[in-house]
Amino acid sequence: MKALLALNPLIWKYRGRLFLGMVFVVFTNMFAVWAPSMIGEGVNALNEANTHFLVPMAEGQSPTLDQLDLPRTLAFLAKTLGWAWQGLDAPTSREAVLHFVLWVGALQAVFYLLAFLVKGGFSFLTRQTIIVMSRLVEYDLKRDIYGHYQVLDSSFYKRHDTGDLMNRISEDVSHVRMYLGPAIMYSMNLVVLVALVVTVMLSIDPVLTLFALLPLPFMSLGIYFISANIHRKSDARQKAQSRVSSFVQQHIAGIRVLKSFNRERDAAKRFDDETTAYKVRVLDLVKVEAMFMPLIVLLVGLSTILTIYVGGQRVVGGHLDLGHIFQFVFYVNLLTWPFASVGWVTSLVQKAEASMNRILDFLDATPAVMSPDKGGRKDGLSASPALEFDGVSWTYPDTGIQALKDVSFTLQAGENLGITGRTGSGKSTVLQLAMRMMDPQEGHISLDGTPLQAWNLDAMKRDLGYVPQDVFLFSDTIGRNIAFGQGDADDQMVRQAAQDAGVREDIERFEHGFDTMLGERGVNLSGGQKQRISIARALVKTPRILFLDDCLSAVDTETEDAILDAIENQEASCTLMVSHRLASLRNADRILVMDEGQIVESGTPDELLAAGGLYATMFEQQKAEQD
Repeated sequence: MKALLALNPLIWKYRGRLFLGMVFVVFTNMFAVWAPSMIGEGVNALNEANTHFLVPMAEGQSPTLDQLDLPRTLAFLAKTLGWAWQGLDAPTSREAVLHFVLWVGALQAVFYLLAFLVKGGFSFLTRQTIIVMSRLVEYDLKRDIYGHYQVLDSSFYKRHDTGDLMNRISEDVSHVRMYLGPAIMYSMNLVVLVALVVTVMLSIDPVLTLFALLPLPFMSLGIYFISANIHRKSDARQKAQSRVSSFVQQHIAGIRVLKSFNRERDAAKRFDDETTAYKVRVLDLVKVEAMFMPLIVLLVGLSTILTIYVGGQRVVGGHLDLGHIFQFVFYVNLLTWPFASVGWVTSLVQKAEASMNRILDFLDATPAVMSPDKGGRKDGLSASPALEFDGVSWTYPDTGIQALKDVSFTLQAGENLGITGRTGSGKSTVLQLAMRMMDPQEGHISLDGTPLQAWNLDAMKRDLGYVPQDVFLFSDTIGRNIAFGQGDADDQMVRQAAQDAGVREDIERFEHGFDTMLGERGVNLSGGQKQRISIARALVKTPRILFLDDCLSAVDTETEDAILDAIENQEASCTLMVSHRLASLRNADRILVMDEGQIVESGTPDELLAAGGLYATMFEQQKAEQD
């Protein structure tokens, strides 16, 4: 349980609820143990009344009150509700005795029900403290994990699958919550209940206690092995279910491709194979789970038989009262679930331990990109910022591919700089380094005269605008997707940004305009519309520096001209635009041409054409394709 010790600070945070829960557990079990004693003492009272009154009366004798050896718990009730109520020294007729028995039995039933009513109230309070405490810790854990997601760099997300990250904040945290809530609650309940019940049973008859409790440890052992088997088969079922879910998700997301290639039948066959495998796993799990209750019923029945048989022998021998047999039967059934829960709780602890290890591995991950220890520069960019690369190199650690080799350039204030080159030449890597999504392995990058590592990340990125190549839109309204770029953007700012991005007319033609809800990743929009909304999201921020990563590939020439004009006239101090389409860079003041991670050419569009190098070759190829 070493990993679970990391939860101690969170448990200590809610120690008040946990302490109250422990108190409520004690009171819950006190009333649970007291209730069966009402049944036992009631049976004893009836037996005493029959032995000392009804039988002597039937034989013509006149019994006295002293002959009735009532249990202590009923002595007062007998005097107040029996013959004392009738104003007699003792019952003098069979009807009076039966009347007394009726009153005692009714009162015993009332106290029995009252005991369970109070027990239910304390049980409710137990859950309102311990279970609520586990939910609060679950909330804190999810908040910490989500907060850690926000500070981790992009390289972390390249190394981990989205499904794995989702499982850590959902399934793993749920397993930890089950340990903090049900596992702790049932463990405390087991300890308190066993202590109280065994104490009472030993005080009545140690011999019968031994025989009554004998099968219960075997129940715990059996449940442990069954739970372990259930755990293994449940994991296998969960993996099979995940494969089915992933299969369905991929094929729904790619339904257009599926239909375009006429692969519906093949997909249906693969779906049948996946669901068949899932069905087999489910049936295996159900078979094991089916052993759970029969084992409990078998061993509880064995314990009950032993209690009645041995208890009967003890009653005949004069070592035990008849009512105590009934009391023991209730106690055996009362202990059934606590003993059965031992195996289940053990399984919960094992799951929580494994899940907490996974969570700690994640929480211990240190982001490669962080603000300086003392906060760094926080005053934001000046009105005339500049970006400088000095001998920057970058190699992707997972593949060993060197994306940049000794890259140096300067983006001057007020300049519109373009970067172009063939696919894989390192264009997008330059943007990622410029926005400090990762740090260079060699060389230095400075922004507004300050090294990037000396900037406070929030202050730096507040003044940067970014339009990625891979557009991502949230399942929200179009207006809120645009306003996402600037949290306090009003309706006028959103509409102006949409106008500058050349998408306002398209949006206003929709039935609900800017209130139109988008599907997953904006599936109900065209590629060009999604790109322009992404551009509007960056423009609404009115950034000091605007980074554009090949974001005009899905728009027509007329729309591209309008967007480029809007970018030219917007308030950004400078623009760094990456594109493989040279037409998108025609308004650039200067263009850098990259090849195999190096800058091979630099100059204005006219100068590069005249040089007859790689830029001129690309220009002729694209012109031929356009013609």
